Amino acid sequence: MTTREETRNLETIPVGSLGIIPLKGCEFLAEEINSYLVKWRTQRESEHKDSLAFAGYQRDSYILKSKVPRFGSGEGKGMILESVRGFDLYLLVDVTNYSQTYNLCGHENHMSPDDHYQDLKRIISAVGGKARRITVIMPYLYESRQHKRTDRESLDCAIALQELVSMGVDNIITFDAHDPRVQNSIPLHGFETVQPAYQFVKNLLNVEPDLQVDAGHMMVISPDEGGMARAIYIANVLGLDMGMFYKRRDYTRIINGRNPIVAHEFLGSSVEGKDMIIMDDMISSGESILEVAAELKERGANKIFIFATFGLFTNGLDRFDRAYRKGLFNRILTTNLIYQSPELLKREWCTNCNMSKYIAYLIDTLNHDTSISDLLVPNDKIRNAVEKYKNKQPQDTTDETA
Repeated sequence: MTTREETRNLETIPVGSLGIIPLKGCEFLAEEINSYLVKWRTQRESEHKDSLAFAGYQRDSYILKSKVPRFGSGEGKGMILESVRGFDLYLLVDVTNYSQTYNLCGHENHMSPDDHYQDLKRIISAVGGKARRITVIMPYLYESRQHKRTDRESLDCAIALQELVSMGVDNIITFDAHDPRVQNSIPLHGFETVQPAYQFVKNLLNVEPDLQVDAGHMMVISPDEGGMARAIYIANVLGLDMGMFYKRRDYTRIINGRNPIVAHEFLGSSVEGKDMIIMDDMISSGESILEVAAELKERGANKIFIFATFGLFTNGLDRFDRAYRKGLFNRILTTNLIYQSPELLKREWCTNCNMSKYIAYLIDTLNHDTSISDLLVPNDKIRNAVEKYKNKQPQDTTDETA
């Protein structure tokens, strides 16, 4: 069956032949995205399929071969192994994938975000201006935690964005940017920060059978003042109350690059007996999010669910295992937008929200130069999912933005 959205895509011609180039560590996500695109475009009917504008529209794969070999010194070079002239290119990069390694003077070196970002620039350089358009899909925005200057500091995120557009990148798509205002550094170029709110809500409803989604039984919590916007959005769409914590810090000391947190202070109505949804953009060490969960439990909260777009778990999983056994939280929902270790995916408290179909739909729509506004604001989809849940109806597993 042809969906309304796919019919809309057929009303415009593609910007150019679609090409996807995954950087090292993004191959698996790219394969999943590619499989959706191949399926949709094989099934899609159009009277214009045989026209020149649709040349190469249906292919067995949209992934273009590339590689970044390295010399013994650790220096690398980007290589694209097939023609990209006139292509609408989408470059996928996961700058947090520490599982990737390369040889450095006889030693195995794990790739840092700097290494991944440098490889991205190498591939853009290898394109050599021959593509019709270049879109970088960077789910975790490189250096997004260094987005503003509070002292005599570098502005790494803004510099990286300016560097990419100066190399010929037309659009940058990221997910749940730490502070979306960093796009002010490239005001004349495309920048989209996408929220996986619908995917979080849908997956929570799929795995938890007995929730009461109303203001009397559930609240949304922001763990700090920086995450207020995403918490307010979910609370408004679901019709829930919200609360927030703010971090009291010791500004006389710096530990691990930041001022240590003295205490988490809570602002909001009573949480006693209610289920909590804690929303954050990332779990790094996990110290803050677990302290927030503990504070909520002390205040009498019932079940606690944590939504985190990026599960980095930089200090390992043991701390979360202990907290789960103590009953500090019931479930963590995180996405496959970044590398997830096999150990994480085996944890019973972890629910993986697969974003590959959503990214495939973004790419498919953008390749037709069609608006993605309805994808970026999924209010109706969230409300429909909750309504089905309350009426004990099955969720729509064929939803193209799932």
